Amino acid sequence: MDTDNSILQLIKHFKEIVVLDDTDVELIVPRLEIKKINRKEYLLQPGQVSRHMRYIAKGSMRVYYIDEKSQEYTLQLGIENWWINDLYSYLSGKTSRMFIQANEPTTLIQISQKNLEILYKEVPNLSDFFRLKMQSAYVALQERTIENMSIDAYSRYNAFIKDYRNLEQRFPQYIIASYLGITPEFLSFLRKKHASGIS
Repeated sequence: MDTDNSILQLIKHFKEIVVLDDTDVELIVPRLEIKKINRKEYLLQPGQVSRHMRYIAKGSMRVYYIDEKSQEYTLQLGIENWWINDLYSYLSGKTSRMFIQANEPTTLIQISQKNLEILYKEVPNLSDFFRLKMQSAYVALQERTIENMSIDAYSRYNAFIKDYRNLEQRFPQYIIASYLGITPEFLSFLRKKHASGIS
């Protein structure tokens, strides 16, 4: 995918939610930065501050946290047309506790916080876009938190493959397991159970 197509892809993504005219697009495009990262490369690590909003044009990424016992917890997965970030670090200006890592060779489009603040004034509809995106992210996080506390692992797995059909083939089993809060061995069991249709 070349640069022009990546930018067009993001503009189309914006226009799916808010109205942008040609003048708006002309203001937005110069403030975008394309970043390519290799598989396993980190975009953000603990101790760094997130200063960009990041859109995945091509590839896949994950956000994860490692606790004091060296246990990994995958908090977010991302593929094409998704946004990925540590919003806590971005919004608070505090250092991140998360790792953001490419699962595949990935092309991102970044907008720095400074440029985004300028665009909010120049293109008010872009402010609406990000407000709606952040509201959606908050709702999804709350839903996932409640599901993890109240729904059994098999139901969580079924909901995952129903809602995110394309993700299971894109990420290694240990990452999917970490995202669901189970071991890779138990994920294998759940897959077999699902395949056999046993409830």
